[in-house]
Amino acid sequence: MSNTPPNNPNDINPAGQHAAAAGARSFFGAASQQLDDWLAIEPDGTITVFSGKVELGTGVRTALAQVVAEEMDVALERIQMVMGDTARTPNEGYTAGSMTVKSSGMTLRRAAATARQLLLAMAAAELGMSPDELTIRDGVITPRGAAGPRVTFAGLMAGGRFERPISETAPLKQPEQYQIVGTSASRLDLPARFTGQPSFVHDLRLPGMLHARVVRPFDVGSTLISLDDAAVRDARVVRVGDFVAVVAEREEGAIRAARSLRVTWSEAVALPAMDSLHESLRHEQATVRVAMASGDAEAAIQRAARQLSATYTMPFQAHASVGPSCAVANFDGESLTVWCATQGAHPLRAALAGLLRLPEERVRVIYMEGSGSYGHNGSDDVAADAAVLARELRQPVRVQWSRADEFAGEPKTPAMVIDLRGGLDHEGAISGWSFEGWSPSHGNRPRQDGDFLVGRQMGAAEPAARAFVVGGDRNAPTDYSMRDQRVTIHWLAREPLRFSSMRSLGAFANTFANESFMDELAASAGADPLAFRLRYLDDPRARAVLETAARCAGWGEPLPAGEGRGLAFARYENTEAYVATVTEVAVDGATGAVRVRRIVVAHDCGQIINPDGVRNQIEGNVIQSLSRALKEEVQFTPAGITSLDWESYPILTFSEIPEIITELIDQPGQPPVGSGEPATVTTAPAVANAIYAACGARVRAIPLTPARVKAALDSLAH
Repeated sequence: MSNTPPNNPNDINPAGQHAAAAGARSFFGAASQQLDDWLAIEPDGTITVFSGKVELGTGVRTALAQVVAEEMDVALERIQMVMGDTARTPNEGYTAGSMTVKSSGMTLRRAAATARQLLLAMAAAELGMSPDELTIRDGVITPRGAAGPRVTFAGLMAGGRFERPISETAPLKQPEQYQIVGTSASRLDLPARFTGQPSFVHDLRLPGMLHARVVRPFDVGSTLISLDDAAVRDARVVRVGDFVAVVAEREEGAIRAARSLRVTWSEAVALPAMDSLHESLRHEQATVRVAMASGDAEAAIQRAARQLSATYTMPFQAHASVGPSCAVANFDGESLTVWCATQGAHPLRAALAGLLRLPEERVRVIYMEGSGSYGHNGSDDVAADAAVLARELRQPVRVQWSRADEFAGEPKTPAMVIDLRGGLDHEGAISGWSFEGWSPSHGNRPRQDGDFLVGRQMGAAEPAARAFVVGGDRNAPTDYSMRDQRVTIHWLAREPLRFSSMRSLGAFANTFANESFMDELAASAGADPLAFRLRYLDDPRARAVLETAARCAGWGEPLPAGEGRGLAFARYENTEAYVATVTEVAVDGATGAVRVRRIVVAHDCGQIINPDGVRNQIEGNVIQSLSRALKEEVQFTPAGITSLDWESYPILTFSEIPEIITELIDQPGQPPVGSGEPATVTTAPAVANAIYAACGARVRAIPLTPARVKAALDSLAH
């Protein structure tokens, strides 16, 4: 275990301090235009890159390093990444939305190109030559094509700063010049894990550190009635309002103390019955907005030769990170430092400063990897727990949630319900399309005290509905060309469980609905699902992913009885990566059990930085989204959440992972866009459509459980 924290608090980069304080708040931060806030040439010749983004297991540490190494003509091994430290890195808001390479990567590309141009100019002045007469190789500048004097990046900078803004006109390399970008460089974050070195926040140990466990009710909203600590031994009980924790010198001592504590909580507001959840959403207070409209969808549907309608539902789902959330905090009486696995170090710093009533400049948040972040899981809440305890105890405190704490306390992906209606003319063409969805905002990130569990327990009010709503309409509009269509979103003010963002936000449910309904229209028209989709796609890149996935999957080739292929397509957020997925499934007609045998994904995310990294992301997307499609659903009763362990909240097992084939379509002339989320959204509809192809049963509710498949099969028999 580590005895000292990474990114030592005394090792603060002045440029990073400037960057940390810069700019207005926004979801993706206010990136600095000062070159020194992004790059530093060290005396040993390494290049330190400062990024406000963080490594969530998606490989961005490696991809961003490749971008800088390429533009600066240095070996990848020379790049040292510092990520997500509010004292050292620029404020880039959250690492989310598959935007890191697209946004931060391109800023770093321009920063590196600027540094390269400045270093060439400095070398030219020192050598008495023109910059055009010089070349760079691995941080060494020499005359082109001849032996001669040489200078190094480190020698030119001599530990100093550039003191220049990023140039918008510094020449960028062209794709045909790339030596590092576009190659499958080895992941920079993996060696430490493979060799047992501390790399996760769970590994961090500080001198004098205490271990804490929080004792919290599983139904958020209960208040503390009584507390009996008579049975607690060798541990201290800390109470702040209704927030209760036990603290001991060792982790096992804190666990024992938490079990010994006798706490009585009030009853919380009763939750709805699970079987009436989605109907209850329709009756919640909502703001209705039209996300897109063209022509007159209602009139077109009404005059159609055939009218179809279907309702699709999405349950509450958990992030289900395999390891529970953990954070370490230290308060010295003046300043607070928190180590945690947050997606947004700078936004969390602002929220913690408000929670503890500290000036923001006296709070430092340092990112350390957790056990997987698929959106707003428990990482920010456990950081707040640790911060409050550190303030109370004036000692370093490590807080780790239990598995039950994680399932009960983390925000869930919102439950959603979607109605789709469409019409077909006499030739089987779509004559109208209407999408109507019910969803809250998926963006309840910590901004005010009541956004934290500990904040509410300390007396802060639950936040009111957000004025800014996001996520529920993601991929609600399709990319198909249809004259008469309308997309309406009912933005809900609340839902019965605590909710926030999860991988792909509303795009998971919306694409499931859209691509399932597209299949239903194709079936009603008697058309091949692939040909039917291509009829409504003008974008050649959209057509290419569909045709590639279909070709690689053997679309149209016969399968045994009880097996089928299904197809789904989406352009993520209607502006980002193109994805098409084909699944092959086998359905057991007696039980409804579904076995997914093979998944083929064709993927176009523009210019590819690291092909192996993109494949890793696609495979991770497929595995997690398949688990969500087949198994995952938060269970609850009116008294509270009941899925508190892996038996009551099962996820996909190793033996259930199908063969996964990825086909990458590189676009060197196009801007790179993210691959962290897009392939998530097409898995569920592709599986649902394959189930229909295999046995004729339509399942319109996630997850696609054997019970639901069997019920759909039974309905066919009647």
